[in-house]
Amino acid sequence: MGPLFVRLALLTGMALLAGCSGKVAPPPSPGLGPAVCWDNLRGWNTDNLIEAKQALEHQCPRLAKKSEHWKTACDALTSGQIDTNNALSALLKQHFQPHTLIGLQGKNEGLITGYYEPTLRGSFNRDTTYHYPLYKRPEQMLTIDFGDRLPELKKQRLRGRIENNRVVPFYSRQEIDSSKQPLKGEELLWIDDPNAAFFLHIQGSGRVELPDGSLVGVGYADQNGQPYYAIGKALVKRGYIDAADISLQSIRAWLESNPAKADEIKNLNPSYIFFTLRHDMENGPRGSLNVPLTPERSIAVDRSIIPLGTPVWVDTELPKSKQPYQRLMIAQDTGGAIKGPVRADVFFGRGERAEQLAGHMKQRGQLYALIPKQITNNTADLSCN
Repeated sequence: MGPLFVRLALLTGMALLAGCSGKVAPPPSPGLGPAVCWDNLRGWNTDNLIEAKQALEHQCPRLAKKSEHWKTACDALTSGQIDTNNALSALLKQHFQPHTLIGLQGKNEGLITGYYEPTLRGSFNRDTTYHYPLYKRPEQMLTIDFGDRLPELKKQRLRGRIENNRVVPFYSRQEIDSSKQPLKGEELLWIDDPNAAFFLHIQGSGRVELPDGSLVGVGYADQNGQPYYAIGKALVKRGYIDAADISLQSIRAWLESNPAKADEIKNLNPSYIFFTLRHDMENGPRGSLNVPLTPERSIAVDRSIIPLGTPVWVDTELPKSKQPYQRLMIAQDTGGAIKGPVRADVFFGRGERAEQLAGHMKQRGQLYALIPKQITNNTADLSCN
């Protein structure tokens, strides 16, 4: 190797190092990302968009009162002229602009799961068949709100109780279901299956078939303030179920096959849900936005990232079949396990299909939030056709 070649190699290396000496641009912050063209929403032109109209209409009375942007869109939506996919698409494009949701390390892909409305068997009276309680919101539970004085706690779920003149955290699942029965007298209904009651806590609402065959709805009333823990993680970690096989169905099967260990596993999730009777049985259960959920058009999201009521384009696939699942959904609910910017829980409705899809849904996917155009002004640099 001659001296000239060595010098050229050194100079080339130094030039490369100089070009790389600047700091590497950090990935974009998680959350609402830049505006994108509508063509970025894969499947937009093949979705039966009009199916989402009902979900939008359900929330219009609430959102139109809070936002002039929504009032304008809702007035157009309820004008009687929006009755086709093309008409709804045109309305949304007129009033909204899609923005990509960005996750950790700048990735725009996250986890899409599902939930459904189960039907349990129960009674208003306890007997030898029905003796597992669903509790109403306990009168002794305190809601602690320091948001005005401590802004960092504004969005925290703080629940407590008085013990020896001190405010302490409210009872955990293990304490509530223990032989001490600290909530005795607060029962709303009695269920025949403890595992069905446990999964109702995860779904958040459902229907209960009474001994005479009639149905009564139960909906979310409150939560004990304890953090949510997915017991599937423990079952995988302990080697009870393979990670690839974890689902609502496999977890339930394990609990039923291992009754001696079932309580220990369930108690790893200290979160506990309290219920109220729901008399509107025709529509779906109400989510955190307090509007009826629409099957496969309503989703639960992290409301600190995606405001409730936001239309969201979901681009994922169905479990097992791997069929593309690309459709317009509306952020109308929240959940203890639904945390992060690219995270959604699809409400599949009720019935066997809904249970199967919700139980196995754990797919990767992308989310695009449709934001009213008046709120953002960063669409000027888009070169959309």
